[in-house]
Amino acid sequence: MVKMKMLMMLAGILLCLQASAQNTPAVELKWLDKNPIIQPAGVSWGVPYAKGTVKKNQSFTLTNSKGESMPLQSWPTAYWPDGSIKWMGFAAVANLNDSTLRLSAAQVKEPLKKASLLFENADAVIVNTGELRCVISKKGNFIIDSLLVKGVLVAQDGRLDCILQNGPEGEDFESPVKEIFTSKVNQVTVEQKGPVRSVIRIEGAMHSAKSNRDWLPFCIRLYFYQGSNAVRLVNTVTYDGNEQKDFIKGLGIVFNVPMRESLHNRHVRFAGEERGMWAEPVKPLLLKGRNVLPAQLAGQAINTDTLPAPAQAIIKDFPVWNDYRLVQNNADGFNIFKRTNTKSTWLEANAGKRAKGFVFVGDTKGGLGLGLKDFWQSYPAAAEVRNAAKEVAEVKIWLWSPYSEAMDMRHYDTVGHGLPAVYEDVQPGLSVPYGIARTSELMLFPAAVVPSTELLSHQAALASEPPLLTASPQYLHDAKVFGLWSLPDHSTPGKRWIENQLDTAINFYKKEVDQRNWYGFWNYGDVMHTYDDVRHAWRYDVGGYAWDNTELSTDMWLWYTFLRTGRADIFRMAEAMTRHTSEVDVYHIGKLAGLGSRHNVRHWGCGSKEVRESQAAYRRYYYYLTTDERTGDMMQEVAETAAQRLVTLDPLRLILSKTQYPTHARVGPDWFALIGNWMTAWERTGDKQWRDKIMEGVNNFAKMPSGYFSGEQGAFGYDPATNKMYQLNDTIGTIHLSVLMGGPEVIYELKDLLQDKKFDKLWLQFAQFYGASKEVQMKEFGKTGRLGTLGPWYARLPAYTAMTTKDKKYAATAWEAFLSPETQAQFTPILVTGADALKPLVEVKGISTNNTAQWCLNAIQLLEMVGDQLPGQHPFWDVNAVKQVNQSSKK
Repeated sequence: MVKMKMLMMLAGILLCLQASAQNTPAVELKWLDKNPIIQPAGVSWGVPYAKGTVKKNQSFTLTNSKGESMPLQSWPTAYWPDGSIKWMGFAAVANLNDSTLRLSAAQVKEPLKKASLLFENADAVIVNTGELRCVISKKGNFIIDSLLVKGVLVAQDGRLDCILQNGPEGEDFESPVKEIFTSKVNQVTVEQKGPVRSVIRIEGAMHSAKSNRDWLPFCIRLYFYQGSNAVRLVNTVTYDGNEQKDFIKGLGIVFNVPMRESLHNRHVRFAGEERGMWAEPVKPLLLKGRNVLPAQLAGQAINTDTLPAPAQAIIKDFPVWNDYRLVQNNADGFNIFKRTNTKSTWLEANAGKRAKGFVFVGDTKGGLGLGLKDFWQSYPAAAEVRNAAKEVAEVKIWLWSPYSEAMDMRHYDTVGHGLPAVYEDVQPGLSVPYGIARTSELMLFPAAVVPSTELLSHQAALASEPPLLTASPQYLHDAKVFGLWSLPDHSTPGKRWIENQLDTAINFYKKEVDQRNWYGFWNYGDVMHTYDDVRHAWRYDVGGYAWDNTELSTDMWLWYTFLRTGRADIFRMAEAMTRHTSEVDVYHIGKLAGLGSRHNVRHWGCGSKEVRESQAAYRRYYYYLTTDERTGDMMQEVAETAAQRLVTLDPLRLILSKTQYPTHARVGPDWFALIGNWMTAWERTGDKQWRDKIMEGVNNFAKMPSGYFSGEQGAFGYDPATNKMYQLNDTIGTIHLSVLMGGPEVIYELKDLLQDKKFDKLWLQFAQFYGASKEVQMKEFGKTGRLGTLGPWYARLPAYTAMTTKDKKYAATAWEAFLSPETQAQFTPILVTGADALKPLVEVKGISTNNTAQWCLNAIQLLEMVGDQLPGQHPFWDVNAVKQVNQSSKK
């Protein structure tokens, strides 16, 4: 009887699992980029699932185009409130020749039978992928002790090196004192231990034996995949120096490579432009003094002992090249140099424009390739090989090239310039870089031979654009994640016009990044704020009009554009922006940790430090689509610290007097940013403490007579210890930033998670009466105040009201506000030539990123909420106008 009951229980469980699997949709996955890779590639990616469709214990299968099953590892990255899976992370080793892969729910949960990739003891972590063995010590100077392929040591002593310069170069060109620092490991943590993928986190700081100083903390993650010899390395350094004297002259990743073979069987490779490789042996064997032997250049072992004695004597007289370097000191030019020894000159070997950022050194028994993502985009960078003619060579990727000016972190002026003059919020002691960070991504390719130039070229491409699997825009939209956004729709003249404007805007900015050289170690990923028509340049030197720093949700514009199009070029642009704005524009340590910096000439230059720039809402897209752990770290950072920072740095300290409450917070952008942080922590962990923080504020606002409008300038008292919000007076008002800094986007997603009538009522009231007339205000609130004005940036509020109440008059109001006369040709590019500009330029008169980001976000959301009520007739829909804009965009 007992046995029968157990069998019935097992049968019931099996039926539940099968039912769950049947309800879970199969997902077609495609590669983001079209780079052909001729070796198996480890890849991690994220997939969302609609609420209630996937249980926590669901397992999955991944099949290729032939129907063959592939090893797959999965883990949840976000949950719906009912406990079902919202986002799932996956890892696999796939061949990019399979253009389409299929992800399905498994009928029965079967754990992967393969053993874990790693073994851990008290002293080290040892990883064995089947192709590669890696040893990582838990203490010492090395981030990787050794890399072995087929049992042969091919690289060792992997470390970070830093050259610290004491102060700037003198005006008389005297060289300041320099000091060498190397990595010191403080902690090694195994973050993921799986049969397909394992992740190891290494934390430490740069250390000088000379001064015994520790500084520049780093966090490195190493990613290993079953059956792959490639290692992904994600390195974050946080600046904790004094910007007046701590100048970084060089910062790099270094490995030692044993050299066992004869000099002529040793080789150096640099990736050049596109697919090109620069390949040379350390000791070239010349054929009759004219050409290098083809077999030698291909990396094949050459036995010179079989040559006639006269030839051997000549070979001994050939020069030996010991050191090599490729230097990319700007975005448009690199040079390759080599030399025989330290007492001889560097010889210029070749040059080009934009190098891929890949270097290999080794002999015919093995070597190591290193590739840096965004190499030329993040100049000054360099790749270097030293001591190739010695027993142990060094291969280096310089994240900051020592062959350039030292890194200068000082502000652009010694005096402040105020808001009336240059739109700059200067405050003493806050224009500092202490606590900002920078993340770099590298790939390591250990090899047992000298790989062919074709394979090395593919490895360089793999490092430059790491592979990513993505679901279709339609699938992402159907999963109902990331709030309210539309898919492209060209079904009517009005929709075609809007889609054309959206395409023109993103294509212009994509080209503008290159045209304006928005590149560099600290700049890449950001765009500028406002254009100067007279100078034919962005206002790069005018206070708050320079770098954008997430102002008015530029990040969200890029991500929603990717979600609805699936375009790889837009993904890479959004990825670069997220890397930049989450690292450089945010403080990670020190008294400002958890806050970000407002737009400025220097990314950290403005005195306004707020949670709106650091908020998790801007980073969620990248995290969930890629499972990037570093981004996850930062989202958790702000969830835990940002609210407390408002006490020490009140966001309204220059506007309102201190009250009996610990600090101030506006409903937006402050509180909306905070609840976005907590929403993300809640869905990632399932821990309801984060929901409780949100609901405390909701319950407080619900008791106020005018909801979110219950305060002049949208300001309230706030206590981070209790998360309570307090009404300060009996006036009503709001601030436009409540709408423009991610507030609506957070609300649209959070409302489906909370399922709370008070929360829904508060937002509907806010959306319905934002920009209301004095008469309407008096009728609703019994008083009047400044409740904003409607226009293209705020049109999504009446659109939301129309969608929620089904009242068509609000849809008409939304489209009327959105289609204002000044927006008809707002992104029309014009060619500027001649003596007026530095070079021939394509510009858009009067363009601002504020307007572009908000107009596009409103367009994307209006099409979703009230697209069916878009006017059928409108002057903008003129066919000739659409053609003209389209043709200008192509130019």
